[in-house]
Amino acid sequence: MSESLQAWWSRRQRVTGDAVPYEVGRYRDEWARYPVLQRQYHPDLNAGIALSQIPPVAEVLVLWQCDVGHVFAATPREQRGRPGRERRRSTWCPECATGAVLRAPRPAGWRPPATRRPARGPRLCDRTPDLPPGEAFVSECAPVPASAVEAELRLGLTELIEFDPAPNAVRLARAFFDHLEAWPDILLPDLRVAIEYDSTGRHGLEHVGPREEADRRKDRALRSAGWEVVRVRTGRLLPLGAHDIVASGVTRRLYPRILDALRDIRGPMFVDAYLR
Repeated sequence: MSESLQAWWSRRQRVTGDAVPYEVGRYRDEWARYPVLQRQYHPDLNAGIALSQIPPVAEVLVLWQCDVGHVFAATPREQRGRPGRERRRSTWCPECATGAVLRAPRPAGWRPPATRRPARGPRLCDRTPDLPPGEAFVSECAPVPASAVEAELRLGLTELIEFDPAPNAVRLARAFFDHLEAWPDILLPDLRVAIEYDSTGRHGLEHVGPREEADRRKDRALRSAGWEVVRVRTGRLLPLGAHDIVASGVTRRLYPRILDALRDIRGPMFVDAYLR
C-alpha cells in the first residue's frame, strides 16, 4: 500500500538510523530518462526532498505539478507509466487527461454502434515481401520521414559513407507489432547496421516510459535478423545498447563517434572500405 512521502521518509530514517537515508543524486541516473517528471516535481511540495532521493520503484505518494498548474498525488510507478501510446502533454496529468477526453452530450435517441468481437490473435500486414530475414528493402508501409534532424543526420552520413539510401525497412524473422518488418531511421545495408535518432520530442513524451521498452523490443528484433543498432540518444536519454551514443544533437563531433561505433561493430578494415 502506498504511503505519504513524509511517512515513508520517516520510516527510512528509523530503519537506516540516518537523518538522510538517500543522499541527493542517489537516483539521478534512473530519473534522467524522464525529463517531464523532473520538471513536474518540486521539492517545496514534497518536504524539501529531491526527486533524485526517491527510488523510482518506491510505493510512495509524491506531489507533482503539471505545466498548467494542477497539483496531484501519484506514485513514481504511476507517473513513469502514464504516457502510453498518447502523444499529448496532458497524459502526464490525470486532471488534464480527463478534461481532454470529455465529449459533447449525446443527442436524444443516440445508441452506440454495434461492435464485432475482435479476431483472435494478431493480424499481420500482408504487404511485407517474402524475403529472407535481415534483407533490406523499400517498404510501402514505412512512414514518411518527417524529422528535419533525422534528414540532417542522413545527409551528413552520405557525405562520409557510401551506402544505398533507398531501403527503409528490414525483413524480420518474427513479428514486430503487426508487421514482419522494422523501419529504422537510417539503414546501412552493406554493414547491416541501423542508426536511430532518439529525442524526447516537443512534449518530452518520446522514447520514455513504455516507449523505451518498444525501442528495446525493436532492437532485439533487428539483432535477431542479423543487424546491429546504434542509437544517437539526446535530451538526457540514457543509452539502451552497448553501441549507443549520448549526444547533445547533430554536430560535427557526432560523426566521428558514429564511425567509431561502426568500427567497433564490424571492424575498422571493413568499415573504412566504405568511407568516401
